[in-house]
Amino acid sequence: MESSRSDDDPVGVALFVDGPNVLREEFDVDLDDVRVAAEAEGQLVTTRLYLDEHATPGLIQAAEARGFEVVVTSGDVDVKLAVDAARFAAESRMSTLAIASRDTDFKPVVETANGYGIRTLAIAPGEFGRSDALRNATTDSVTLDGSEDDGEADDES
Repeated sequence: MESSRSDDDPVGVALFVDGPNVLREEFDVDLDDVRVAAEAEGQLVTTRLYLDEHATPGLIQAAEARGFEVVVTSGDVDVKLAVDAARFAAESRMSTLAIASRDTDFKPVVETANGYGIRTLAIAPGEFGRSDALRNATTDSVTLDGSEDDGEADDES
């Protein structure tokens, strides 16, 4: 697929966060860290946190206070996120798609965005929360423990 992007199209990062998959006690993820990882790629054009119907009002309020648009779904969070991300790609509403998840299910939407000429970024919640399949499908990746996973060797000075 060729990109139909023109100079008038928005350029920036669309951040989609898989809440149930990332905001787990064992990962101790801070939404501010997720935002910073995405902002390192450019200006954010959207920042969405997807949650299921079991999300607490406190979590929703905290996310909104940090500037996230919270999308609560009674269905499958993964499906809603993937459909929204694919729509953003098809409509050229971003230059970079950032997905915070450890779920391989997002590989097809990343491949779709890549096909539209959109850069892709996988944000993993931690070393043990990283999907190698998702990471390998994206243009770049980062793990929230601070290490970049884009294939470059780490300097240990």
